[in-house]
Amino acid sequence: MNVIPITSDGEEIVHHIAELPDFRAERNPTGPCIADDREQLDNQAFANRVRAAAAVLYRHGIRSGDVVAVVLPNRLELVTILFAAWRLGAAVTPVNPDLTFDEARYQIEDSAARVVITEGGRGIGTLDVADVAGPSTNPDAMLDPVAVGDGLALLIYTSGTTGRPKGVMLDHGNIAAMCAMIISALSLDESEHSLLILPLFHVNGIVVSVLSPLLAGGRATIAGRFSAATFFDVVARVRPTYFSAVPAIYAMLVSQPDQLGPDTSSLRRAICGAAPMPAELIARFETRFGVPIVEGYGLSEGTCASTLNPLAGHRKPGTVGLPLSGQTVAIMDPDGNLITDGSPGEVVVRGPNVMRGYLGQPAATARTIVEGWLRTGDVGRFDADGYLVLVDRIKDMIIRGGENIYPKEIENVLHAHPGVLEAAVVGAPDPVLGEVPVAHIVPLPGSVVTDAELIEHCRRSLARIKVPVSIFLADGLPRNPVGKIDKRKLRARTATA
Repeated sequence: MNVIPITSDGEEIVHHIAELPDFRAERNPTGPCIADDREQLDNQAFANRVRAAAAVLYRHGIRSGDVVAVVLPNRLELVTILFAAWRLGAAVTPVNPDLTFDEARYQIEDSAARVVITEGGRGIGTLDVADVAGPSTNPDAMLDPVAVGDGLALLIYTSGTTGRPKGVMLDHGNIAAMCAMIISALSLDESEHSLLILPLFHVNGIVVSVLSPLLAGGRATIAGRFSAATFFDVVARVRPTYFSAVPAIYAMLVSQPDQLGPDTSSLRRAICGAAPMPAELIARFETRFGVPIVEGYGLSEGTCASTLNPLAGHRKPGTVGLPLSGQTVAIMDPDGNLITDGSPGEVVVRGPNVMRGYLGQPAATARTIVEGWLRTGDVGRFDADGYLVLVDRIKDMIIRGGENIYPKEIENVLHAHPGVLEAAVVGAPDPVLGEVPVAHIVPLPGSVVTDAELIEHCRRSLARIKVPVSIFLADGLPRNPVGKIDKRKLRARTATA
């Protein structure tokens, strides 16, 4: 069996993650476990809910190897169903509840989900979450673990920015390895209390904010829909030790009124992933709120994270840190040769966290995992200290008159302007040069900037061919469901303009 036991300080916590609710209940039945905006469960109550939910799923035909689709916003029941399905040897595919009907149907059908759990579900093959994992489910319906093994644990669907979303197949070995790496890198222990604000249909929210703290002996609180205006009220009430977010959330938080003086004393760290975070934004957040940001990098295909700035060592803003122990992160040239001289190339990853592949797409899998290396599609380089610096996405590169331009270089210059909160650069079609760079800017609240001022700012730091030919000022930028800037939509918007 390929499942990796999860250990802390050399002591095995659980051999299989499906055992975790029972393990916690046996060790500390009345200790706090998981909460959301409506209720809080101790370890025994959570274990009872999981057992009862597993019994319901079993009665509806769920067996080892099946897939359970869950269409829910962030709430406690989603985690209960996750563990209940794993108890039966089934996998879970969490579906973004904001998808259109056709988008959700595509994921459900592509994953071959045997049952769909949603709020108010009453159709064929659909169950109401209250009947599966609600407080009224029978806590006496005990069901011993069945068929837990090294099969699929999660089917996470990509955001589909380059076509139809693909189902990333993550098995229990992937999940266990990733959680062990996160626990070690962040030095998580039983005193940890995470505040989940990222969506639970994304692997970051599941692994970093729920599974890892629970495995470390800590607890998790699931927040509802994120609101920058009320976020620090939640922090003051819940008193978490950390949260994980994307750059867009940090940008919204530093945009709050200056008179805001929240109580952040419980926070030991904040984590940033999903997209590179400008060093200027990190500095603004840390200076204002007094909470250190630990920035990392990874993909769903790598079960979440591959690098992280060290918690106790030197954190380098502008980098995404050092490779996590247990993984190999390298730079590869287009011919498949590893680059070791600090030059840029494609970031590749190898380790027990690399996905099994894309569901039902062997050709796409073969293009993405080559000789054991996960090809990320990101351009990066290692600095002299071994920290990974992301240059850009390969597909976002702009080719102007035969010259390669990486938008992130221009974005970094724009972020250095004191009046810029967010910047995104994309290529615009040009009849002579092929493509030219165009910038979309969200000004810092209270600042007054002009396009001419920003172009002049770029001219002082960039070669002429890299200076944006146009700058568009906007109140916000389009984003995908995870919170990344959606450059495909920006390119379409730019072409129309």
